Amino acid sequence: METEELRDLVVKTLEDMKARDIEVLDVRDKTSITDIMILASGTSDRHVKSTAEAVAFQAKLSGEPPLGVEGLQEGEWALIDLNSILVHVMLPKVRDFYQIERLWNDPMLGRRKESNSL
Repeated sequence: METEELRDLVVKTLEDMKARDIEVLDVRDKTSITDIMILASGTSDRHVKSTAEAVAFQAKLSGEPPLGVEGLQEGEWALIDLNSILVHVMLPKVRDFYQIERLWNDPMLGRRKESNSL
């Protein structure tokens, strides 16, 4: 499955699960760890868990089983690693604290800072 098709499947699953504030970040030019990060908020720890489980299940059904799933026990922040896509499902307070969108939207990210050394 192409990355864009998987992205669309993940977003549809998040929407079907009533996740909030879904944001898709293309980070291909900023990191080599993944191509796309998808962030979404859940309304409770149960909602975070069930949403993350649904994403992992739908990816597996489509032939793209997750490389790993973390954070299901706690339910505050679940991470689904789909290789070319990393999916973060978080409680709003956790998302506000870590501000992942702000980090990856930083225009200086990926640029080499010039040094003033001789």
